[in-house]
Amino acid sequence: MPLIAPDALRLLAAGSVVAASVTDGWVGFALMLLVLGGCMVPRGWGFPAWFDALFCAALVGAGWAALLDYYERIDWLDLVVHAFVTGLIGAAVAVLVDRVGVLDPSAARRRAATTLGVVATTSAIALAALWEIGEWLGHTFVDDRVQVGYTDTVSDLLAGCVGAVLAAGVVAVSLHRGDV
Repeated sequence: MPLIAPDALRLLAAGSVVAASVTDGWVGFALMLLVLGGCMVPRGWGFPAWFDALFCAALVGAGWAALLDYYERIDWLDLVVHAFVTGLIGAAVAVLVDRVGVLDPSAARRRAATTLGVVATTSAIALAALWEIGEWLGHTFVDDRVQVGYTDTVSDLLAGCVGAVLAAGVVAVSLHRGDV
């Protein structure tokens, strides 16, 4: 498999695992290992290079923003990242479902696109909820530096829902037009 431009971001994610381990111990290691794993998904499924690069850059940026406490210093950043990354993940899941062929190939493309829009929304919201549960578990049982709280959790989920719905619209339109 030849190297492509987004592979540089995967190398950055791999290097970030090492750097975060040094700067933040095993919590940094675990976070950036999740980021690296996420960065492998678009490569493994042959997503377009532009989506691959956007996805990897968003994950690496979100991970480092957490480790460098940017979310505490820049109030609005957490919500923007939750909306954007959740939307990207929802779009990726919908494209994966389409590529795997879960839907009936004889279904009208418009109906399939609408269904994939719903898949993008529901999967992204479910994953956002799991992420928030993970944050709470991390705070409660691993390291109290993991930021949680009622307002943080609800606002993160709301931002994730907004990002998921917006991504679902983009996915549905793109699939209906045959762009993906």
